[in-house]
Amino acid sequence: MSPDPVMADDVLNIDVIRQQLATHTVGRRLVLHDVVASTNATLRKLADAGALEGTVVLAEAQTAGRGRARKTWFSPAGVNLYASVLLRPQMEAAVASSVTFIASLAVADSVHDLGIKVGLKWPNDVLVQDRKVAGVRAELATKGHAVDYIVLGVGINLNVTHQALQAGLGEMAATATSLREALGHAVDRNAFAARFLTHLERRLDTYLTKGAPSILAEWRDLDAVTGRQVEIREGPTTFVGRALGVDGEGHLRVEDVHKRIHTVVNGALRLIP
Repeated sequence: MSPDPVMADDVLNIDVIRQQLATHTVGRRLVLHDVVASTNATLRKLADAGALEGTVVLAEAQTAGRGRARKTWFSPAGVNLYASVLLRPQMEAAVASSVTFIASLAVADSVHDLGIKVGLKWPNDVLVQDRKVAGVRAELATKGHAVDYIVLGVGINLNVTHQALQAGLGEMAATATSLREALGHAVDRNAFAARFLTHLERRLDTYLTKGAPSILAEWRDLDAVTGRQVEIREGPTTFVGRALGVDGEGHLRVEDVHKRIHTVVNGALRLIP
């Protein structure tokens, strides 16, 4: 697919993003880099130095972007959205894992705005036609049992071509896609960034006022895993079973071939075709 002429100069621009934001906290400070090791690592340094809640770091490219379980996130320059948001919620560290569900929903909201149907794959992937289009990574700093801050990072495949995914991911490209591939045309990255940050703040406000059950209920509505056969890898253990859905703490329940129910907290999940 050749580049869309109108999108050839689609560079991220803080002023353009800010003009389209509808937030009161998220995006109060926007920091844009050409290239960073990872937006999460860059924002952690700012957080440790006292950066305000709502600070956002964006980058045109990452050289060491990471997804969940420290898997490399393919981060080519000038085509996608790599962003990290600083949160300083007043909550116990034990319940902070729900933030990844909030971010996944905000990505889903933003993709829905483009007319694309999405599914959510536990715990943090956003799927289009069963292929990964985005991932979320949350990193937590604590003070005692309380949260000091959360750095919430997202990588969203906006305009990367399938050919580039194949070159960067090899065989794994078969399980990945981009919004450009789904739509047949390029996405305005500045507009999408503003849309995502706006949805994220709205989702956070809902969480803070209504609690985790409301977020989990909406997440379940988009759940693409429940009822399907999955392979779970948790530490040295691997097993196959049927996904039963997430519990009230956001953990995945899986029934194995021996009818035993497992509660998966930090495992890696693969959908079995």
